[in-house]
Amino acid sequence: MSYELSGKLIEKFPIEQPTASFRKREFVVELSEERNGRVFTDPVKFQLTQDRVDLIESVPLQDMVKVSFDIKGNRWERDGRVSYFTNLVAWKVEKVGSGQQASGSGDFDPGMPSMDQAPPEGYDDLPF
Repeated sequence: MSYELSGKLIEKFPIEQPTASFRKREFVVELSEERNGRVFTDPVKFQLTQDRVDLIESVPLQDMVKVSFDIKGNRWERDGRVSYFTNLVAWKVEKVGSGQQASGSGDFDPGMPSMDQAPPEGYDDLPF
């Protein structure tokens, strides 16, 4: 299931490559909400992975963005102690109000063809 939220981009961290085959980059979006005449702000940290690490490169700090993301959970065990971690994995970042996506394709799965690349109607490649 995918989620979206909008807020102000307040921090971008450098790209990290913890292993030869994995790249990630974190960024923080500040959410603001008014309740009972008071404004509350929450910094929310997201993670971009693999070919999406450049999605926020061209977005200046303090710009308003809309982030599309998935929630991923992990279980980690060490020395008999179990911990759980939750990551907000962004797959699309758009500037709010511009209607333009921040750099990169932003497609959820770049390996999937777009509707423009779909086979013609009536095409059947099923083996049965």
